Amino acid sequence: MNDLGSKVADNMLFVAEFAGLVFVIFLIAYLVEKRIHLKNHDTERILSTRKIALVGLFAAVSAVLMVLEVPVPFAPPFYKIDLSELPILIITFAFGPVAGVMTEFIKILLKLIMKSTSTAFVGELANFSVGCTLILPAGIIYLSRKTKRMALIACVTGTLCMTLFGSAFNAVYLLPKFAQLFGMPLEAIVGMGTKINPSITSVETMALFAVAPLNLLKGSIDTVLTMLLYKRLSPILKSSGRR
Repeated sequence: MNDLGSKVADNMLFVAEFAGLVFVIFLIAYLVEKRIHLKNHDTERILSTRKIALVGLFAAVSAVLMVLEVPVPFAPPFYKIDLSELPILIITFAFGPVAGVMTEFIKILLKLIMKSTSTAFVGELANFSVGCTLILPAGIIYLSRKTKRMALIACVTGTLCMTLFGSAFNAVYLLPKFAQLFGMPLEAIVGMGTKINPSITSVETMALFAVAPLNLLKGSIDTVLTMLLYKRLSPILKSSGRR
């Protein structure tokens, strides 16, 4: 009984930490975007009714893509790749980092409605926080100067930030938290990686040989597709978002 109460308390604390992280990231996005708007003398509203409607639409598309995960041969089966950040990058370039963070968060909520968590919310926290380290720097860079060259720089910078942060976050927090919430030794999780790649012998090497290449691959795919699709979708989004 005490173990059950302890697990419930741990999960409640984890959800509270998740909510706090969402608030902090949203606040950072809002303050930076507001500052850029003031610097550029831009009077356009950060969020309008039409923008929020499009955020919801793109979040729904992103949630579906999040469910359509594909395993990768170089990582344990609980690490999978999806294209859920692609619609979010597009909406971020169109409307700014605040819209991007909102889309990222709503995506997680919609995904949980479609498919319940299998990782005690650790996977959802990882997807949100690591996804934000892609879209937040990318959105801020592109918002400061909207050119094709800056879009590419934004995507590459976001991919590098996602790779570095995702690797460190997994090693320092996510993998130990996953082991704690599931009541299993961390060595057993590392062992799942060792079966795939003998070079994986610790959480640090798991991050280096599984998480880092996964995020690099995901960011590269998102970058290529965003560069191909954004300019085609931008006129439609901008004409819808100005009302």
